[in-house]
This record gives sequence, structure tokens and C-alpha cells, in this order.
Amino acid sequence: MAEPRGRSQRQQLDDISKRIIEQLQQDGRRPYASIGKAVGLSEAAVRQRVQKLIDTGTVQIVAVTDPQQIGFSRQLMIGINVEGDLEATATQLAEIPEIVYIILTAGSFDIMAEAVVVDDDHLLELVNDRIRTLPGVRRTESFIYLKLKKQTYNWGIA
Repeated sequence: MAEPRGRSQRQQLDDISKRIIEQLQQDGRRPYASIGKAVGLSEAAVRQRVQKLIDTGTVQIVAVTDPQQIGFSRQLMIGINVEGDLEATATQLAEIPEIVYIILTAGSFDIMAEAVVVDDDHLLELVNDRIRTLPGVRRTESFIYLKLKKQTYNWGIA
């Protein structure tokens, strides 16, 4: 039987893979030998498992930056109402470098897009000239972040 549209096959993780992910969530630069000691595997076995997790798209190991520290003074979420194909609009939004996160939603907005911009002029240009001009975009509402209180990446393995 075919998967419903938009659904992907989930990789089943065993307890050891979950524990490896926990170790990487605490410190993405943790040496494989150290992870191996914590989970009871050799360094080579951990390296193979991590590579498989990366290759299957289960995990990414990235440097997470503080946007303000690198010159982006505004972070925001943009609620977008769309007329027509949500997937097509989301694909076009994904091509905009300032947009860092896109989700299709059920509720008041069809799409929520997180963006980082340098200043208010940059924000105006992004919303007015590049998002609102996309075919199918009916309405936007911007939610500017005043203060980030919590951001974690250690979920999903329990």
C-alpha cells in the first residue's frame, strides 16, 4: 500500500541510536570514542551509526548561531494565508534566504514562516516586496520576537 501524500517513512531507532542522539544533542562535537563509552559501543561502531543517521536525514549536525550576534537584529514568525496550492507557495518561500523555517499548518494561517532580518527596512522589503508578491499569497501577519526565552534541540528521542 502506498504512503499517503506528504508522509515519509520513519526510521525505527533502537535504544542505542537514541542514546547516541542524546549524546550529540548535548554536544554535537562530542568525540565518537566518548559517545562509545557512554553507549557501550566502539568508536568505529558509533561513527557508522552516526553516518547512517546523517545519511537517512534522521539527524543533522550543525552550528546553531545567535542571529543578533551575527548582525540580524530582528527575528519573526510570519503567518501567511494562501489561495491555491500551499505546497507551491511553500516551495517558493523556501527559496528566500531570510526564511529559515517553514511549516504548513491547520488553523488561522496556512503557512508559518520564521525569518531573520538585519533591521526594519530589511523586514519591510522581505514582506512587502518578496513575500506578498508571490502568486497565491492573500494575507500576511508578522509576529516580531521581543525576547527568546527557550530554544532546545533535545526532543524526540524518548
